[in-house]
Order: sequence, then structure tokens, then C-alpha cells
Amino acid sequence: MLRLNPWIIVAILIGLHDQSWAKETKLTVNDAVDAVFPSIVRIEVVSEIGSGGRMKKSRATGSGVIISKEGVVITNHHVAGKATRITCRLSDGEEVMADLLGADPMTDLAVLLLRLEDRRKGAPELAYADFANSDEVEVGDLCFAMGSPAGLSQSVTRGIISNVAMISPRSGSFRLDGESVGELVRWLGHDAVIFPGNSGGPLVNEKGEIIGINEVGIGSLGGAIPANLAKSISSELIRSGYVSRSWTGLECQPVLDSNQSGILVAGVIEDSPADKAGFVPGDLIQTFSGKKVSALIPEELPLFNQLAYGMKIGRRVVSTGLRNGKKMTWKFKTERREPAYAKESELKSWGITARNFTLMSSLEARRKNPTGAQVHSVNRGGPSASAKPSLLPGDVIEKIGEERINSTEDLFRITHKITRGKTKPVPTLVTFERDQAILLSVINIGPENEENQPLQAWKPWLGVFTQVLTRELSEALELPRSTRGVRIAQVFPETPAERGGLTVGDLIFRIDDQIISAYRTEDSEIFGNMIKEYRTDSTIRLQGLRNAMPLDINVTLEKRPPPPNELPDHKDELFEFTVRELSFGDRVVARLKTNQHALMVDHVESAGWAELAGLRQGDLLLEIEGNSLRKISCFKTKMNELNTQQPKRIVFFVQRGIHTLYLELEPDWQ
Repeated sequence: MLRLNPWIIVAILIGLHDQSWAKETKLTVNDAVDAVFPSIVRIEVVSEIGSGGRMKKSRATGSGVIISKEGVVITNHHVAGKATRITCRLSDGEEVMADLLGADPMTDLAVLLLRLEDRRKGAPELAYADFANSDEVEVGDLCFAMGSPAGLSQSVTRGIISNVAMISPRSGSFRLDGESVGELVRWLGHDAVIFPGNSGGPLVNEKGEIIGINEVGIGSLGGAIPANLAKSISSELIRSGYVSRSWTGLECQPVLDSNQSGILVAGVIEDSPADKAGFVPGDLIQTFSGKKVSALIPEELPLFNQLAYGMKIGRRVVSTGLRNGKKMTWKFKTERREPAYAKESELKSWGITARNFTLMSSLEARRKNPTGAQVHSVNRGGPSASAKPSLLPGDVIEKIGEERINSTEDLFRITHKITRGKTKPVPTLVTFERDQAILLSVINIGPENEENQPLQAWKPWLGVFTQVLTRELSEALELPRSTRGVRIAQVFPETPAERGGLTVGDLIFRIDDQIISAYRTEDSEIFGNMIKEYRTDSTIRLQGLRNAMPLDINVTLEKRPPPPNELPDHKDELFEFTVRELSFGDRVVARLKTNQHALMVDHVESAGWAELAGLRQGDLLLEIEGNSLRKISCFKTKMNELNTQQPKRIVFFVQRGIHTLYLELEPDWQ
């Protein structure tokens, strides 16, 4: 009879159990994947954010999940909340444009709607996922994080729920648009691996239901917004485009004494409903609108905030508690809570971005009322930065001349009136407030002055590139060390030099019997300066050597081609790039044929529409929408035409080195 070691039997049993568990887990994974994976979308967004006095454009990717057959997609605010263009890639690779229905920075949620009418004919019905009851999620539950990390195709990772009330370790450390996300959100913590780009993707249970929307990574843990909160917020965003919340002016924190029960009032905003009701710091709130409230630890505070913010606007609230051990009752009416900050706008003629005040931002600025236009950012090279004194972020523009500024709308209207039809900047008196001081400044508002550039085209032109015959080079060429002159290194085509018969390698010692006194590398401009002394139609005599034989040649000079800084150019303000006509040097370097037409991309502003499309400085712009470009006037005409038509996209055909490519510019015309 064969006798087995007991430890071997244990190992076999464990192995059989592991195989059984692995098969069961694989089935669970497959079930969850099959149920939700087809509803995952990769989201590519183009966003605009005010910075450096401009609205800078950026491109990013994130994740989302379809939650209805109508094509509603839920994702994070930090993915799509500031998007001007949204493209969603479905699980089968189909790309569909989407519109932003609404976004909520306080919960970091956003809702999109796919443009189903743009889908191809015969496209399959959309798959969508359902929400689970996140209140039933427990620590140790199996979970799956789904999304498109780093903009890659959809992926799945597995883990377990490690925390059902995870918050940011530092209060207020996670802010979006001035809002503290941690005020309302307690994340579902999990160890399913997530990466940048997973944001907005779903956290799924074994049944293939959404239990959360992935938002953050803290160390090796991921944090997901609970499904119940995500479902509630997304429903309101779908219905109205924003989340309506109440405001009391209370700022609360957990109690300091663990023997107490309630919520500690840490602060009260002046003139707020709570202030008018008589709340003071140190009060202990024990009931709020008939419900018992308590927070012993920070993780319990979001539950109170959800209750307070969720009150119906204008509702009369009765709250009870203690002040220095004495029972208190407070009565007040809630008010509408405005966003922390209004969206910024760009004023190109000022070189700033500015925004209106909201109730909260005016309170933060300690202003008596929310009137005026607040400077958000300043372009360091723009008119506002050049003024004395210059405008700074946080300044409040109150008057232009004698006209009062109540909002950014007034700022745009009056600026347009001042600059309409002007070709030069208009010195304008501006009154603004800075830290309670009322300052005056004169700002040159309007089109930039054209730089006065010295004309050089009248100077004579030979059409060569030379190098100095240094002593070392002379010795190497078996010439006396005392030799003075230059060597022809390049003869440009269709120039006086080519027509006169000069070739590469010719050594030139004299011009009209005058010695070219160049023998050091720093003497590189001597030959050119000697040429410039002649008239543009002069015939000069060049003497030297060619292949060790005497060279004596006459060349008739011509007018120098215009250098780049003298050629017509144009800056497109919307797409933020500058083009100019080609110089002689451009054609030589690019090896363009005489009959090939193009414009040189002279400058591309960072974070503009042109850069976002991939246009680079030094590109040759060959065509716009199939139209070739001969002159700057052609470019202006075509861009004005497109500005009137406002197509969804504009196709540029460019040459970059030896390569040509098509670039798609997709502006936000609004």
C-alpha cells in the first residue's frame, strides 16, 4: 500500500482548491467584462483654460461609460468639464462626437451625450451599463476597474474594495474650479490598478454593475465616486445641465471632544443665512432640519455636507444644538449656492483673461458687491502688462474712461466700441481696484503696432556663401600663410554669381584690385561689406585662383532679394499662428522649384488651435482646403472666407522637410 506524505496531500488539496478558485474567478471576470466592457468609451477632449493672458488649448484623453441607450456617457469633470470638443471611441473602434450636457466640479462628475445621428448607417445598438446600490458595497468585495489608461484601448484590472469611506488626507487638497471635491465625496477605495487616463471609467462589481466612477489614485489605491452619488448627480446634470445646491454660510468640522455628539461650527460667512440666524464659531450642531447629525472623524463630515447642500433652495431650516453647554435653536432660510468661480474669457486687445464675480468669489475677495471684471491672468508681453502700473491677476477693472464696468460683458462691449475700425492701439484710461486701493493706468488697447524694420533690399547681391581663408586653411591648401581672402562655399541658383560663372571652391583674393583683408574667422563679414559698397547694377572684377590656376572674372551685381523681415506676413488671431511669404533663402533651403507656391509658417503660438493641430514653426503651408497659396493676400482671403463659413474642420496641406502631411484644424468658432 502506497503511503503519501501528509504535506503532499495538503499541497494537492490546496492546488485543487486554487484551480477551482481560479476557474471561478475567471468566470466572474468574464461575466463582469461581458456585461460592461462594450459600454466603455475612450474620451478625447480639446479644452481651453485661461493662462498667461490667453485661453490656452490642450488635448487630453480619459475614460467614460455609457449609461443609457440614448447615448448618455458619465465621466469626470476633470476629463471633460472644460471641453470645447469631445470625441468618444466605442469598444469596437467607432468614433462618435459628443456634447457636454453638464459638469459638476464639487463631485468631479460630467455627463456627455453622444451624437447618435452622426453614426454610420447600420451601426449596432449601443451597449450600456447599469448602476448598483453602492451603499451595499463592503470591504473585501471583488471589483474591476475599466477604462482607457494613457489613451490606449479599453482595459480591465481586478482588485478588492479596501475602504468604503476614503477621503483626501488633507482637507481642501483636491480642488476643481475653486471647489473642494472632498466636501461631498467619500471614495470607494480599491486596489484594482488604475493609471492616468482611467479617470471617468467605471468600477464594476461581480454582477457587471457600476459601483463607482474612478477618479483618483492615492499611492497604490484607487478612489471611485460611489455609484449612488454619481447616479444622483448625473440625473440632475442630464435634466438641467448643472447641480442646484443650497448655501448656508456654515463651515463645519468634526468635534474636538470625542465625548460630544454633533458637528462643530468652525466658521460663519459674514451676511450669510447662518450669520443672520446667529450661528457663531464654537457652536455644536446636533440636529439639522429634523435629522440628527454628528461627525467624530473627517470621514463623516461629507455626509453632513451632502445633507446641507442638498436642501431645497429657499427652504426654512430649523437646527438645534449647544453653545457652551446651553441648548440653542437656529432658524434660517437657505439661499442658492453659486459656483466658486465664473468661467474666464480672453480679451486679445488687452492681453488678459478676465471673469465675472460669483457670490463666493466676491466674498473671497472681500468685495462689497460682485460688480466689476476680475483679471484672471495677464500676458507678460501684452498691453496690460506694459502699462504703468500694469494689471495683475486679481485686479478688478471698474471703469474704462468714465463708463462703469459691472461685468465682463461690459468690458467686451466697451472695448469693441473703442477699437472698432482702429489700426493702431488706443491709449485708454482704466480705473481698477487692487487690495482696496483705487488705481489709474493708461493701457494701449487694440491692434499691435507694426515694427519699423530697416529696408535692406536695395543693397547689392552676389549670391554666394563664403568662408574665410584662415592661416590654417591657407597652409592646408598649400598657400602662403599671409594669404588674405575667401573661399566660395556655395553658389546660389539664379544669382549674379551663377550667371557670372563662379563655382564652389574658387578662391577670391581681390575685388577690383582691392585686397580682401580677411584671415580670421571673425572676418567673415568683410567680403560682404565690400560688396555692399557698390551700386546694385555695378560690374565688379574678382581675382583669385581656381584649381591652382589664376582666376579673373567679371560679375554684374543685382538688387538683393528681400530678407524674411521685409516680406509680407499675417498673424491669424483665431488660430494663433503667423505666416509670411517665402524668402530667397527659404526656397534654397527647402529646394523648392521656381513655380512651387507656399507660405512659410513663421510662428506658432503655444497652446493655440494651430499648435493643437500639429502645425510647427518652419512648416511650408502649401494649401488650405485644396487652395494653393501664392501670396499673403490669398491666405487672408481664404481665412476670411472660412471665418464666415465656420466649417467644423479646416484641412491644411503642409511640407515639413522632405515630408508632406495633412493637418486638421478644428476651431471652437464660438
